[in-house]
Amino acid sequence: MTAPVRATGIGSWPGTSVREAVRTVRDLLVTGDGDGLPHLPETPARGPGADIIGRAAGLLVDLPVDLQPSGWRLVARPGRDSGRTAALHREDLDELAEAYDGYVGPLKVQVAGPWTLVASLRLNRGERVVSDAGAVGDVTASLSDGIQNYVADVRRLVPGADVVLQVDEPSLPAVLEGSLPTSSGYGRVRAVEPHDVMRRLEQVLAAHDGDTVVHCCHHAAPLPLLRAAGAGAVALDVTAATPARWESIAATLEAGTGLYAGCLPTDGSGTDHGARALVLEGFERAGLAATTLTGLVVSPACGLAGLTPHGAQAVVRAALDTARRLSEEVPA
Repeated sequence: MTAPVRATGIGSWPGTSVREAVRTVRDLLVTGDGDGLPHLPETPARGPGADIIGRAAGLLVDLPVDLQPSGWRLVARPGRDSGRTAALHREDLDELAEAYDGYVGPLKVQVAGPWTLVASLRLNRGERVVSDAGAVGDVTASLSDGIQNYVADVRRLVPGADVVLQVDEPSLPAVLEGSLPTSSGYGRVRAVEPHDVMRRLEQVLAAHDGDTVVHCCHHAAPLPLLRAAGAGAVALDVTAATPARWESIAATLEAGTGLYAGCLPTDGSGTDHGARALVLEGFERAGLAATTLTGLVVSPACGLAGLTPHGAQAVVRAALDTARRLSEEVPA
């Protein structure tokens, strides 16, 4: 049975052992009370190909990449960098299959969204993909296909998994604002129209036939756009949310879009008492009834790769304790 309020991690995890990361997250978040939402952790400390952009670029279908000093770049044919990225991805899936043998329940996987990917990925000539509308369309279509393949692999390896897709969009506000620097560093890439941003994000979300969540920990995460794109839920950093932000969150919940409340700082300084108070005060400020807590997911504000393994575990435990305390506030 699923608890009224659950807890999860956002994605990234410290260390270079994917086996240790996968099993640690499993042991923390697969609970008998159903108040944990386990996820496949990302371990960027393993190096290129395990980072957020490299991982997503490795999912692209028929669009190979390589790694340059400026970052990941689209190329004509796959090479050593593509091979290394594919090997890291296979290792993730192998460890997932072993750790979750016989598991039945929700399982979250994360991938960089189309706009974060094209904001970082480079064309052959060096400019960001986001500067070329045709290339943006190609990458979005390829990423959508890659996500379908990824989810199919997870379902094949863990047949009992109810896969939740998290789309990470940390660069989305910069794309909308036109604040990304050009390759020369002297200019800025032109802002993309909100309608075009929404359309491409909608295309990627539609590639998954299960639950979806869009994560953007930027204080300017565009909630109306994310709702319109069809996100099943939004994952936000609420540690410093303003009253106006909580009002926008209230509108999001009232529209039927769920909330992953990032109420625990990623530096490990938060406590379950403080996180519980933060969420309850925010809900009260926005005029939300306690019944609205049902379906809430508590999380760290962002990934935990910057902590020690012990520190990351402490943050997830605090998220679980916060979820349990908030569940007690939901009327029977």
